Amino acid sequence: MKLTKLSALVASTALCAPMAMAEDMANELTIVSWGGSYSASQKNAYHDPYTAETGVKIINDESSAEAVAKIRAMNEAGNVTWDVVDVVASDAMRLCDEGLADEIDHDEVLAAAPDGTPASEDFGNLIVSECFVPQIVYSTTFGYRTDLVGDTAPTSVCAIFDLEAYPGKRSLQKRPIDNMEWALYCDGVAKDDLYEVLGTKEGVARGLAKLDTIKDQVVWWTAGAETPQLLADGEVVMGSTFNGRLFSAIAEQDQPIGMLWDMQSFDLDGWIIPAGLSPERKARALHYLNYATDTQRLADQAKYISYGPARASSAPLVGKHAELGIDMAPHMPTDPANATNVHTYDYEWWADNRDDLDAKFQAWLAK
Repeated sequence: MKLTKLSALVASTALCAPMAMAEDMANELTIVSWGGSYSASQKNAYHDPYTAETGVKIINDESSAEAVAKIRAMNEAGNVTWDVVDVVASDAMRLCDEGLADEIDHDEVLAAAPDGTPASEDFGNLIVSECFVPQIVYSTTFGYRTDLVGDTAPTSVCAIFDLEAYPGKRSLQKRPIDNMEWALYCDGVAKDDLYEVLGTKEGVARGLAKLDTIKDQVVWWTAGAETPQLLADGEVVMGSTFNGRLFSAIAEQDQPIGMLWDMQSFDLDGWIIPAGLSPERKARALHYLNYATDTQRLADQAKYISYGPARASSAPLVGKHAELGIDMAPHMPTDPANATNVHTYDYEWWADNRDDLDAKFQAWLAK
C-alpha cells in the first residue's frame, strides 16, 4: 500500500516524538467502544496512560454496536464526529469496502514488536482488512445460572434450545450473527457446512425455524452488559454474551454463574479510523493507535479482562489479574481447555451478506 502523506507525517514525527506531537494536537479524542468492563479495561490499559503522557482528553462513546449505521449516517451528512472506532472484524471489512474507513499502513503507523518484528508480522493473519488494526481475540459464548439448571449443568450449546431440560428465559443478541450458526448447528448441520447452508434461502428459513422453537422465551440484548445483569437478577437461566463480560461477573462479582464454552464463536475486535477526518484529527488518531496497540499495552489489557491480545509478542506477557491476582491465561477463550469445540467466523461471508441477513432477521423478529 502506498504510504499517504498523513501516515508519513505520523511515522516521521508523531511516533518519534509523542510529547511534541501532543503539544500540536487538539486536546480531545473521541473513541467509540462497547462500554462496561471492556471499556474499563481499555481505560486502565491505555486511555489513562495516554492522557497522562500527552494531556489529550479521551471522550468515551459506547456506540460500537451501532457503528456501521452511525458512520454511514455521519459520512452522508459530511459530519464525522468520531476519531477512533472499536469494531468487530466483519464490520471493519464492510466499512473498508464502502470507503467509510481509512486504509492504514500497519508497518509505518504501528509500533514494531520489542524484537523488531514488523507489526504486520506480529499481528499476522488477524489483519483481515487494510483498514483494521486488531486488538483482541474474544468469543461470544454462554453463561448460565448454576442454581437454576438443576443437577446437570449444560455442556452443549444446544442446551439453549432444550426447554424441557432447562426451562426458563434465555438471552440472545439481537442480530443474526451467532444465532443463525448455533441454530443450524443444533439442527444437525455440520460446522464445516454452516455457511454453505446459510447462503441459501432454505438454509436461512431452517435457521429461523429452529430459533422459532424458543422465540417466545428469548430476551433480546444489544449491549454486552445486559446478559450478565439478567443472569445476576435471575431473569434468565442462560444467555449469550462476550466471554470477558462473563469473566467479570464470575471472577470479579462472584455471581452464581457458570461458563459454557461449547461452540464459542471466536471473533476479532479492533480499531478503524473513519474516513473524512481532517489531517490534524487523523494524525492524532494514528498517534493514539500507535500507542494503544504496542506489545505492552495489549498485554496490559489482559490484566483487566479475559480477552487474548492480538499481537503474538503480547501473549507471553499476559500474567495475573491486576486486582484479583489470579492467572488470566486459563480464562482466555484460546486456552486449550476452553477451545475443544470452537466456531470460527467466515468474516468475508458476513461482510458480504450481513445487510441482507440483518433485514431478514429483523423481519422475523417483528412477526
